[in-house]
Amino acid sequence: MMSDEYLVECKFDDDEEQENVHFSPSKATHKSSTPSMASQPSLIHIDNRDPYDINKHLKVEFSDVLAEPASTHSYDRVWVYSGIGFESARIWSYRCLTVLCAIPVSLLSGCLFALLACLHIWCVMPCIQVCHTCLPCVRSLWLSLVNIFITPFCESCARCCNGIFILLSKD
Repeated sequence: MMSDEYLVECKFDDDEEQENVHFSPSKATHKSSTPSMASQPSLIHIDNRDPYDINKHLKVEFSDVLAEPASTHSYDRVWVYSGIGFESARIWSYRCLTVLCAIPVSLLSGCLFALLACLHIWCVMPCIQVCHTCLPCVRSLWLSLVNIFITPFCESCARCCNGIFILLSKD
């Protein structure tokens, strides 16, 4: 992990809101001042974009990817600049990819989940309710068929075969 002396703090003044927004990679966990609003995930809260930690496996740092053992070290400046290069490339390539992909993928995901919800509400659940309604009738019909046709056949086979004895002997 890189030391904090190489991290840059960027300050932005927003004209629409009178608050100053401070961005610092070292201050990634910023809590909202309103406790009731912080517990509910919303599009309004930009500080915590993964409130349920569903992407905690994607929190990759420089030290998670590259590491030099104690026996072989490169120059300190090379190590520091490669860490800065790694972090910059990771952040900016992610930002560029999200500019290109985030809106279309979010629209497709929204349409997909809307389709799944519609199918579940209007197709799957009515079919399940029909099955729950009709199954008692089908069950009683099936039991009648089994008792009329299959049970007598199995009982006849059992009575025919109950007189058969098998003796095993070694010759």
